[in-house]
Amino acid sequence: MTGFAEPFWLVGLAGIPVLYLLYRRAVRERSYAALTFSRVAVAAQARDPDRLRRPHTLFALALLALALILVGLADPQIPLEGMDEGVSVVLVLDTSGSMQATDYQPTRLEAAKAAAGILLSRLNPDDYAGIVIFESGATSAAYLSPDRDRVIERLYSIRGRDGSTALGDGLALGVDMADSIPNRHRVVILLSDGAGNAGTFSAEEAAAYARERSVPVYTVGIGSANPLAGTSEHAALDEETLRAIARTTGGKYYAAVDEGTLAAVYAGLTDEIPREPKDTSIRDVFFVGALAVLLLEMYLRYGRGRILP
Repeated sequence: MTGFAEPFWLVGLAGIPVLYLLYRRAVRERSYAALTFSRVAVAAQARDPDRLRRPHTLFALALLALALILVGLADPQIPLEGMDEGVSVVLVLDTSGSMQATDYQPTRLEAAKAAAGILLSRLNPDDYAGIVIFESGATSAAYLSPDRDRVIERLYSIRGRDGSTALGDGLALGVDMADSIPNRHRVVILLSDGAGNAGTFSAEEAAAYARERSVPVYTVGIGSANPLAGTSEHAALDEETLRAIARTTGGKYYAAVDEGTLAAVYAGLTDEIPREPKDTSIRDVFFVGALAVLLLEMYLRYGRGRILP
């Protein structure tokens, strides 16, 4: 058990020993009264241990039911295996001029969008997703949202640009977006085909910022043996920088050499996203237990197996 959503109800448990002590006091006073005012036979019956034990059992069951109800009202939470906490996933996508190269079919950018769509479609229902794009600067293409269909729609509407590669700006904005919803696990997935050569933040500064915010960054390098086919843009894949970003932030680096391996990388990233078991309420278990105890108490009191005369 990891905690209680409404712990103030647990204060009521302190009253249970008080109720028990008051009950014991009342029983003793009743026994003394019986000895003083009743006939000898009645007094002997009042002092019979078996007879006195019977109402004790019923009262103990009532106290147990009360304790179960109070714990249930406190809403106990436990992490259940197979039920995961939602994660904020931000895709940071390079849209610079070199992403128009046709060594990936139909282009690098379109292949990256198709692969990212696979990842988005495989996220869990409680996950949030968002998209940041960058070239000479960085901007949000889809704000962090649980509406994955909307995010996928915005993904496929992204168009390439002719600018340079502001990799650090894109990563910094992605970290800000991932961190915009508190108390959730966050992850950034960064794809680029070139070295950072523009923008305000360097890749090293953005990686340090991600580490400071405890946001792991998974980096994907896109390139091939004929990296500039179909475009006059020049790009040199800086794998060392992408590896360093992943290493600094606690993520991983992946290299994609064609559209097939790129799709496989993004599909596999779904399983790499760090998750924690989701705290799940088990208060109904305590309420059902309290009901069962009360039914048993009523049966012992009024049913065929009653323990009172």
